[in-house]
Amino acid sequence: MKRETLFLKLIVILMGLPVLALCIFVVPKIGSFAAELVPSMPVIKLLVLIVMYAAAIPFFLALYQTFKLLNFIDNNEAFSDKSAKALHNIKHCALSISGFYVLGMPLFYVMGELDDAPGIILIGLLILFGALVIAVFAAVLEKLVTSAIEMKSENDLTV
Repeated sequence: MKRETLFLKLIVILMGLPVLALCIFVVPKIGSFAAELVPSMPVIKLLVLIVMYAAAIPFFLALYQTFKLLNFIDNNEAFSDKSAKALHNIKHCALSISGFYVLGMPLFYVMGELDDAPGIILIGLLILFGALVIAVFAAVLEKLVTSAIEMKSENDLTV
């Protein structure tokens, strides 16, 4: 295993641990907080939990795909169809995270207005736009890898 990818694999694992801790300890408290803010709408707790846990699933799938991509790099398969497929999956995971937070923004807006805390809305927007940036970056890398694969196959045919 190469040292550079070992460091990146460690970073991928370390990225997943705080999100896992948030899912276990913080997300249920956020749902309870939302239920306390809007006692006339008890379903808001369930909706907040669904949005946040549903967004966590593609996050962990994207981390897994990133881990696979680093394994492809270790095996000198960085410019292969498998790498392009992993980048494609990362792009779709990031887009689905953004989609979940777009659907959840009305909930965060209600929570922010009732608690008079615009930071709730800003945190939701930060996650949404951060996931969109990752999706765009993965799409550009996917296009780059696909172009490199095509160029490599053309060069193999001319030789």
